[in-house]
Amino acid sequence: MNRRLGVHLAAAMSRHDPPHHRPLQLPSPPSVEPLTPGRQARSRRRRAARWRQAIGGLLLGGAGAGILVALMQIPDRLDTLLLVSNAIANVIAGLSRLGVGVLQLAGVLAVVLLTLLALLLLVGGAVRLLRALSPRLRGSEPPPIQRL
Repeated sequence: MNRRLGVHLAAAMSRHDPPHHRPLQLPSPPSVEPLTPGRQARSRRRRAARWRQAIGGLLLGGAGAGILVALMQIPDRLDTLLLVSNAIANVIAGLSRLGVGVLQLAGVLAVVLLTLLALLLLVGGAVRLLRALSPRLRGSEPPPIQRL
Protein backbone atom coordinates (compact mmCIF):
# COMPACT_ATOMS: atom_id res chain seq x y z
CA MET A 1 0.00 0.00 0.00
CA ASN A 2 2.80 2.45 0.90
CA ARG A 3 4.57 1.63 -2.32
CA ARG A 4 1.51 2.55 -4.39
CA LEU A 5 1.12 5.81 -2.46
CA GLY A 6 4.75 6.69 -3.14
CA VAL A 7 4.33 6.03 -6.85
CA HIS A 8 1.20 8.15 -7.01
CA LEU A 9 2.86 10.99 -5.08
CA ALA A 10 5.90 10.92 -7.35
CA ALA A 11 3.69 11.00 -10.44
CA ALA A 12 1.61 13.85 -9.03
CA MET A 13 4.70 15.87 -8.10
CA SER A 14 6.29 15.41 -11.52
CA ARG A 15 3.17 16.72 -13.23
CA HIS A 16 3.04 19.85 -11.06
CA ASP A 17 6.71 20.76 -10.98
CA PRO A 18 7.31 24.36 -12.05
CA PRO A 19 9.55 24.74 -15.11
CA HIS A 20 12.51 26.03 -13.08
CA HIS A 21 12.83 22.70 -11.25
CA ARG A 22 13.68 20.74 -14.40
CA PRO A 23 17.29 19.65 -14.76
CA LEU A 24 19.52 21.99 -16.76
CA GLN A 25 20.33 20.72 -20.24
CA LEU A 26 23.77 21.79 -21.39
CA PRO A 27 24.99 21.52 -24.97
CA SER A 28 27.48 18.77 -25.60
CA PRO A 29 31.07 19.87 -26.33
CA PRO A 30 32.18 19.73 -29.96
CA SER A 31 34.11 16.66 -30.95
CA VAL A 32 37.83 17.19 -31.19
CA GLU A 33 39.71 15.13 -33.74
CA PRO A 34 43.18 14.06 -32.67
CA LEU A 35 46.03 15.36 -34.81
CA THR A 36 47.79 12.89 -36.98
CA PRO A 37 51.62 12.96 -36.85
CA GLY A 38 51.92 14.47 -40.35
CA ARG A 39 49.24 17.11 -39.81
CA GLN A 40 49.75 20.37 -37.86
CA ALA A 41 47.10 22.56 -36.32
CA ARG A 42 46.66 25.84 -38.13
CA SER A 43 45.62 28.95 -36.31
CA ARG A 44 42.68 30.86 -37.69
CA ARG A 45 44.66 34.10 -37.81
CA ARG A 46 47.46 34.36 -40.31
CA ARG A 47 50.83 35.43 -39.11
CA ALA A 48 52.10 38.75 -40.38
CA ALA A 49 54.67 38.46 -43.10
CA ARG A 50 58.28 38.59 -41.95
CA TRP A 51 59.02 41.73 -43.91
CA ARG A 52 56.13 43.52 -42.14
CA GLN A 53 57.51 42.47 -38.77
CA ALA A 54 60.97 43.68 -39.76
CA ILE A 55 59.66 47.07 -40.93
CA GLY A 56 57.61 47.45 -37.73
CA GLY A 57 60.65 46.68 -35.59
CA LEU A 58 62.80 49.17 -37.50
CA LEU A 59 60.16 51.89 -37.16
CA LEU A 60 59.80 51.33 -33.41
CA GLY A 61 63.55 51.35 -32.88
CA GLY A 62 63.97 54.48 -35.00
CA ALA A 63 61.24 56.31 -33.11
CA GLY A 64 62.84 55.46 -29.76
CA ALA A 65 66.29 56.55 -30.93
CA GLY A 66 64.91 59.80 -32.38
CA ILE A 67 63.19 60.68 -29.11
CA LEU A 68 66.40 60.01 -27.16
CA VAL A 69 68.45 62.22 -29.53
CA ALA A 70 65.86 65.00 -29.21
CA LEU A 71 66.00 64.78 -25.42
CA MET A 72 69.80 65.04 -25.48
CA GLN A 73 69.53 68.23 -27.55
CA ILE A 74 67.86 70.11 -24.69
CA PRO A 75 70.20 73.01 -23.85
CA ASP A 76 72.32 72.78 -20.74
CA ARG A 77 71.05 76.10 -19.43
CA LEU A 78 67.65 74.52 -18.81
CA ASP A 79 68.01 73.04 -15.37
CA THR A 80 65.87 69.91 -15.46
CA LEU A 81 66.38 69.17 -11.77
CA LEU A 82 65.01 72.61 -10.88
CA LEU A 83 62.11 72.06 -13.28
CA VAL A 84 61.23 68.73 -11.67
CA SER A 85 61.54 70.07 -8.12
CA ASN A 86 59.28 73.05 -8.99
CA ALA A 87 56.70 70.70 -10.49
CA ILE A 88 56.74 68.51 -7.37
CA ALA A 89 56.44 71.57 -5.12
CA ASN A 90 53.46 72.84 -7.13
CA VAL A 91 51.76 69.44 -6.89
CA ILE A 92 52.29 69.32 -3.12
CA ALA A 93 50.98 72.88 -2.72
CA GLY A 94 47.93 72.04 -4.80
CA LEU A 95 47.21 68.91 -2.77
CA SER A 96 47.54 70.83 0.50
CA ARG A 97 45.13 73.51 -0.78
CA LEU A 98 42.72 70.78 -1.82
CA GLY A 99 42.95 69.22 1.65
CA VAL A 100 42.29 72.56 3.34
CA GLY A 101 39.31 73.15 1.06
CA VAL A 102 37.83 69.75 1.84
CA LEU A 103 38.27 70.31 5.59
CA GLN A 104 36.58 73.73 5.37
CA LEU A 105 33.69 72.23 3.43
CA ALA A 106 33.33 69.48 6.05
CA GLY A 107 33.23 72.14 8.77
CA VAL A 108 30.51 74.09 6.99
CA LEU A 109 28.52 70.88 6.53
CA ALA A 110 28.84 70.06 10.24
CA VAL A 111 27.58 73.53 11.19
CA VAL A 112 24.60 73.22 8.81
CA LEU A 113 23.72 69.77 10.18
CA LEU A 114 23.93 71.01 13.77
CA THR A 115 21.70 73.99 12.89
CA LEU A 116 19.10 71.67 11.33
CA LEU A 117 19.23 69.39 14.37
CA ALA A 118 18.74 72.35 16.72
CA LEU A 119 15.74 73.59 14.71
CA LEU A 120 14.23 70.11 14.66
CA LEU A 121 14.63 69.79 18.43
CA LEU A 122 13.04 73.22 18.98
CA VAL A 123 10.03 72.39 16.79
CA GLY A 124 9.62 68.98 18.45
CA GLY A 125 9.78 70.52 21.92
CA ALA A 126 7.26 73.25 21.00
CA VAL A 127 4.81 70.69 19.62
CA ARG A 128 5.05 68.58 22.76
CA LEU A 129 4.53 71.63 24.97
CA LEU A 130 1.48 72.69 22.98
CA ARG A 131 0.01 69.19 23.22
CA ALA A 132 0.62 69.08 26.95
CA LEU A 133 -0.86 72.54 27.67
CA SER A 134 -3.77 72.65 25.26
CA PRO A 135 -6.70 70.29 25.97
CA ARG A 136 -8.11 70.64 22.44
CA LEU A 137 -4.92 69.41 20.80
CA ARG A 138 -4.88 66.24 22.85
CA GLY A 139 -6.10 63.19 21.04
CA SER A 140 -9.23 61.53 22.35
CA GLU A 141 -8.31 59.00 24.97
CA PRO A 142 -8.96 55.41 24.00
CA PRO A 143 -11.90 53.74 25.75
CA PRO A 144 -10.99 51.57 28.72
CA ILE A 145 -10.38 47.93 28.01
CA GLN A 146 -13.28 45.77 29.11
CA ARG A 147 -12.28 42.48 30.62
CA LEU A 148 -14.53 39.50 30.43
